[in-house]
Amino acid sequence: MQDRTIPDEDLSASSAWSDSTAAKHSRLDTSDGDGAWCPAGPVYPNDAEFLEVDLRRLHFLTLVISGNENTNEVVLKDLGPPIIARYVRFYPRADRVMSVCLRVELYGCIWRDGLQSYTAPLGQTMVLQSEPVYLNDSTYDGYSVSKLQFGGLGQLTDGVVGLDDFTQTKELRVWPGYDYVGWRNDSFPKGYMEMEFEFDSLRAFTYMKVHCNNMHTRGVSIFRQVDCRFKRSLPTAWEPELVSHMLAVDVKDPSARSVTVPLEGHLGRFLQCHFHFSSTWMLFSEIAFLSDVVDNVSISGTSHWPPMAGPRPSGRGAAAPPVLEDPGSTLHRDTGVTSNLTLQDLEVQGESKSGQPIAKDDNSNTSILIGCLVAIILLLLVVIFLILWRQYWKKILGKAQRRISDDDLTVHLSVPGDTIVINNTMGSQRHSNRYERIHSGETEYQEPSRARMKLPELPHGAENSACSGDYMEPDPAGGQAAAQNNVPHYAEADIINLQGVTEDMARGEFPRGRLLFKEKLGEGQFGEVHLCEVESPQDLPILEFPFNVRKGRPLLVAVKILRSDATKNARNDFLKEVKIMSRLKDPNIVRLLGVCVRDDPLCMITEYMENGDLNQFLSSHELEDKLGGSTSDAPTISYPTLVHVAAQIASGMKFLASLNFVHRDLATRNCLVGEGFTIKIADFGMSRNLYSGDYYRIQGRAVLPIRWMAWECILMGKFTTASDVWAFGVTLWEVLMLCQEQPYGQLTDEQVIENAGQFFRDQGEQIYLSRPPACPLALYEVMLRCWVRESKDRPSFQHIHRFLSEDALNMV
Repeated sequence: MQDRTIPDEDLSASSAWSDSTAAKHSRLDTSDGDGAWCPAGPVYPNDAEFLEVDLRRLHFLTLVISGNENTNEVVLKDLGPPIIARYVRFYPRADRVMSVCLRVELYGCIWRDGLQSYTAPLGQTMVLQSEPVYLNDSTYDGYSVSKLQFGGLGQLTDGVVGLDDFTQTKELRVWPGYDYVGWRNDSFPKGYMEMEFEFDSLRAFTYMKVHCNNMHTRGVSIFRQVDCRFKRSLPTAWEPELVSHMLAVDVKDPSARSVTVPLEGHLGRFLQCHFHFSSTWMLFSEIAFLSDVVDNVSISGTSHWPPMAGPRPSGRGAAAPPVLEDPGSTLHRDTGVTSNLTLQDLEVQGESKSGQPIAKDDNSNTSILIGCLVAIILLLLVVIFLILWRQYWKKILGKAQRRISDDDLTVHLSVPGDTIVINNTMGSQRHSNRYERIHSGETEYQEPSRARMKLPELPHGAENSACSGDYMEPDPAGGQAAAQNNVPHYAEADIINLQGVTEDMARGEFPRGRLLFKEKLGEGQFGEVHLCEVESPQDLPILEFPFNVRKGRPLLVAVKILRSDATKNARNDFLKEVKIMSRLKDPNIVRLLGVCVRDDPLCMITEYMENGDLNQFLSSHELEDKLGGSTSDAPTISYPTLVHVAAQIASGMKFLASLNFVHRDLATRNCLVGEGFTIKIADFGMSRNLYSGDYYRIQGRAVLPIRWMAWECILMGKFTTASDVWAFGVTLWEVLMLCQEQPYGQLTDEQVIENAGQFFRDQGEQIYLSRPPACPLALYEVMLRCWVRESKDRPSFQHIHRFLSEDALNMV
């Protein structure tokens, strides 16, 4: 799915919410459309909404993605047994009515055995010491009618062989006899059990291998004889010639075994085999065939393969008429092993009978054609070999250039969606599953002692993607879980209805004529951000909550304007932010006042406080000494006021954390100050040219506030509520320093990234921000707890808010 081996036309669904959530957008790690398939409506517990994938031919599927509540991580589940299928449907299941979006991936390989189905009697139940042993084909995917199963595949083709003791199995939570399918002889009056096998095309069969149980002490034994016959198409009759194989009954060794039945190269698409009982029970766990596809054949004479040397012995009567293939029934070339047959190979040796067709011998043209094909194939092989050889050396040279010495560490600066692994030495756990994934044994990263910076290439269009200024919705399971961030995320019970944004906000349409431009704040993710005034805000009914604005005075607002050349995805992201902002209603969060969505350009109008941002506000003040005085004419601010400011920031972040929102750019520049030291958290910092020095630009495209980011954000692109706690610790440090210094001001940007690597290694060499002069020791310890390596050990915003509100004022 992800590498587009499966094209868009092979993806379909029962319904879709919109074109941007159609089935073709269900691939992992893609940003096309809205990034997932979403059905047209909510999913009910008994609903039948589905996503369907057409693989074009039979595939052997070994892995699926298990349904999980953590939408930021992929969970792979080994299939036991695997599934053989061409069409695969994914049904989202829910224990309650909810909106669901889905992204999937398939793992497996092409099913080259060619077996499409087998027909057999239903497995039976054995009773041992009054306990039942169920010997049915529990994974058969065909039909069952009148004690016969047909049209499917099951345990006899899943690649799992049973143990010597058929009552035992390696699978967990299954019944005795699970690995075997068994039949009792008294249920078959003729003394044999009949099976039929259907293949995808005409094949030449070398042998059949049957894994049987031989626990003779319980009445189980291998078959004593098997008779097989063939036919080439469904309408034709079975060929009279049988292939028989006799076996000696072994009553000494009770171990299970594989029995190989030679099929002597016979041609056919259908096989019918009679397995003769040698004891009370006959148990099979696996049946496999070795065969070659017969390609472009016009057969004359017998079906025996290969042709017998010399004239074929004739019976008492005339020879049977030859079977003529329909010229219109051309067999398609299989991608597996193909046996090339010529007319001469298949021609009946001996005298031809009167009236029988004779294949025309045209060796000259055939030889020329075969010679040309062989030359073309050899030329293609040489070209492919040269390409592979070139890629091999290119890979070796590339690795040699990137190889890390014992004293160096390559640290990648990550943006959301660009995750790396450093020194990933954790071995995969051992499982009892028969189909285990093969993990690469090559280690790309070594544990170093010194850091060297290397920045990754970003995909085109990643401008400002790392720190968009928007709020991000993380894992609903909890904000502390570190997870890779791919925006937008689809939470199981919290889906943003994009089509309904304009309709829902129609009541909040803000009159454009009431906005008076004052100044340009800067450039944001979607376009320009302006500071505007609203004259007589009390006259606007759209402003539903009170403002501390005296009558006759204008109201300051920030206006985000979507640029005129914005793409469809940017427009959808803009509407998403409108939807998200409309939910955020807290005294310490900047509120959405209205939108302009009826006409272009789209605008969103938010609060802007009269005292500007907290960084500029605090930097113009001095700390009041204990006697209440000051050494200059600058306005002063007291320690209790600073704690009150920090408590309001923690209160706003506590509200965001309760909704599982992640800010990603918490800093004093993103906090606005109103009358009476009222603080509201915003997201304008990155858009303002004033603070361009607080952001680190990656190769001229994405920008990151690395001095406020947790180490896992920098190195692995993981943004969570715990990373917001880290940023709050830096913001608290700014507040107590009165924003007189930039965090880690003595370090360059590259050294800040190197310091993140030190936090990752946790060898005691990491650098912490120093304790501010006005900061009590207990409050500084709270900061240090915000910067611990393990995200789960960082305090919650609820705990921080309680501490700042109740305890911090007593530490002056």
